[in-house]
Amino acid sequence: MILAIDIHYKETYAKAVCVAFNWADETSETIYTAKIEDVKPYVPGEFYKRELPCILKVLEQVNLNEVTAIIIDGHVYVHNDGKYGLGGYLWEALDKKIPIIGIAKKSFIHTEKFATPIKRGSSESPLYVSCIGIDKETVLEKVKLLHGAHRMPTILKLVDTITRTEMA
Repeated sequence: MILAIDIHYKETYAKAVCVAFNWADETSETIYTAKIEDVKPYVPGEFYKRELPCILKVLEQVNLNEVTAIIIDGHVYVHNDGKYGLGGYLWEALDKKIPIIGIAKKSFIHTEKFATPIKRGSSESPLYVSCIGIDKETVLEKVKLLHGAHRMPTILKLVDTITRTEMA
């Protein structure tokens, strides 16, 4: 089982969404959500400090022994020197047991060693894919197989859409 996770920040809380799926699935049978009231403020250069607690909160609902990889909306590394981005910090937080795949819409400067641009569908704009704990070539092939005819895979659009709905 693969997980895709995204966070959306509302006025007074954050909503974390995690969907479980297999590589070619169009949709998810299992969706987990978490409402996080105590969200840390955004600090430039330390985005992971805001996002990571939200991800870990929604992951509390998942049997991590069944997870083969986690996809995040972001980067695993933010510099060619190996400085971690959100994905790297998540990998560390999970004791380096679950491979992390970062799929980002924008690149960082000096990340070409880790982030590979790939084009999907008829889009001329690439996605930037990075990973840790898993073979990069395998990940690139799998990301190309994700359902959807457009740049953004269907399952990742789904996660984004769910994060934007209000929680009760």
